[in-house]
Amino acid sequence: MLSPERLAQPDYEYLAQRHVLTYMEDAVCQLLENREDISQYGIARFFTEYFNSVCQGTHILFREFSFIQATPHNRASFLRAFWRCFRTVGKNGDLLTMREYHCLLQLLCPDFPLELTQKAARIVLMDDAMDCLMSFSDFLFAFQIQFYYSEFLDSVAAIYQDLLSGKNPNTVIVPTSSSGQHRQRPALGEASMLEGVEASLFYQCLENLCDRHKYSCPPPALVKEILSNVQRLTFYGFLVALSKHHGINQALGALPDKGDLMHDPAMDEELERLVVRSRLHRTAQQHRGEEPGAFAFQRRDKLEALERVPSAPTPNQYRWEPREPHSTPITLLEPYLLHEFHLCPQRGLKS
Repeated sequence: MLSPERLAQPDYEYLAQRHVLTYMEDAVCQLLENREDISQYGIARFFTEYFNSVCQGTHILFREFSFIQATPHNRASFLRAFWRCFRTVGKNGDLLTMREYHCLLQLLCPDFPLELTQKAARIVLMDDAMDCLMSFSDFLFAFQIQFYYSEFLDSVAAIYQDLLSGKNPNTVIVPTSSSGQHRQRPALGEASMLEGVEASLFYQCLENLCDRHKYSCPPPALVKEILSNVQRLTFYGFLVALSKHHGINQALGALPDKGDLMHDPAMDEELERLVVRSRLHRTAQQHRGEEPGAFAFQRRDKLEALERVPSAPTPNQYRWEPREPHSTPITLLEPYLLHEFHLCPQRGLKS
């Protein structure tokens, strides 16, 4: 049932807020590009499956970067897919470099920009060398903030630099002043530059930024909560606080809490089942290639074969040891993709 707030919302505003036209344009483009394949089962079914995949968040798999960053829902879906694909990295305790994490991102989005990965790694490593190793959870939560709020954080970085150099970004208006009085930022000494900027003044600038920013930004109340606990802070200190804030992670809604990051029993069970089926299918194909026409399963035989399969593979079978930066650990990705293709077969229409 539609909420009263939705019913009171104008149609054009709802369409813009939900980015419906973005998905309609993308669906039509895919329809035209793959019209020969789609004609086999009908246009209506294609649109049904397309929007089902949007709801499930599988529509961003292997898509270009311009598409996965086009809407907040796409960004959240990409974060969730990255977590589910490579959760075994965290479960096995592997530590990877920035470039290795970038290789993992490119498995889902081939043209994913290196700059975003570097910015996320810098939140974790601060001033350390960029080739240092990072845990999966540390990188994931830093990457979530940098990727989802990238445009907002670019504006925050510019404001921070202005404050640090003693400039006043667009003249800061004191929110509590009814007379519209302006407060100018005093010049910063060398010691102040090392300590960052004044948190209260920084929040005033960010409050105005949140009011007028056209891109997603963290909830202003939570930003205020972070900045009210300190007197001064640095830009990267602010980013670290955002990445570790439980409330911001919940408001974004893409990832579970840090304590539950490695647990997804339903997904693990389904993946194990699909891996077994995939191996049986490959074995059958190999036999058919060696002895054409001499090897064929009936449906009942397949079910009996599944029952005779030994215990399902353990996560250690998908352990990936760090290797050369441009290698691609396909076995980590395969179980999740089996699951997603099983749920959403029309993704095979577009690579």
